[in-house]
Amino acid sequence: MISGDLLNIQPSELKFPFELKKQSSCSMQLTNRTDKYVAFKVKTTNPKKYCVRPNTGVVLPGSSCNVMVTMQAQKDAPPDLQCKDKFLLQSVGAPDGTTTKDIVPELFNKEEGKIVEEFKLRVVYIPANPPSPVPEGSEEGSSPRASPQANGNQNISSFDDVSRSLEAPKEKSSEAWSMISKLTEEKTSAIQQNQKLRQELELVKKEISKRRAGGFSLLFVLLVGILGVLIGYLVKKT
Repeated sequence: MISGDLLNIQPSELKFPFELKKQSSCSMQLTNRTDKYVAFKVKTTNPKKYCVRPNTGVVLPGSSCNVMVTMQAQKDAPPDLQCKDKFLLQSVGAPDGTTTKDIVPELFNKEEGKIVEEFKLRVVYIPANPPSPVPEGSEEGSSPRASPQANGNQNISSFDDVSRSLEAPKEKSSEAWSMISKLTEEKTSAIQQNQKLRQELELVKKEISKRRAGGFSLLFVLLVGILGVLIGYLVKKT
């Protein structure tokens, strides 16, 4: 924290998580230590690289104001993530009722009898994804991390287990398809046999009908013949 007669500024450094091609932000909190209005203005040595919202403002007596600083996405990383950029925060007492619209550059001019506080804040980059700590070896001197060969064997074993688990459903699936195919063939064969039996039954029925028709006509002829003989006999007798 930076403490002045007018404002307390927290933090004392602007720390940005640094990751290539991604924006990063951090914030400052300005706290008015007085019972008067305090105007502030934020400047930077690299204005195209940073966006400050708000870059000017008024902090009411005994209150606080948050300032958000956004760093634009960077294409290259500086050596060792060292940054030379700096920010300058100026603060000055202002008349009661002052608003942001009333702030002009001349307000921060240093004059006799006028207190203008200036604080410099440096920029610090921190890795966005810090490397995880390497586990230490056990008491016996063995490393908790498996050797490349052990990892390779483990990967091969896992691959074999997965292959077997995939092959098992395939085998069951092929057996099911084989059974379905067999049942389909048996069904088709049964239908064909049924149709064949129906055709043979129709032929038998027709043959029986023909025979019945032929027997009736023969019996009729015989009856007619007998009647003719009887009639002839009676005619001769008379």
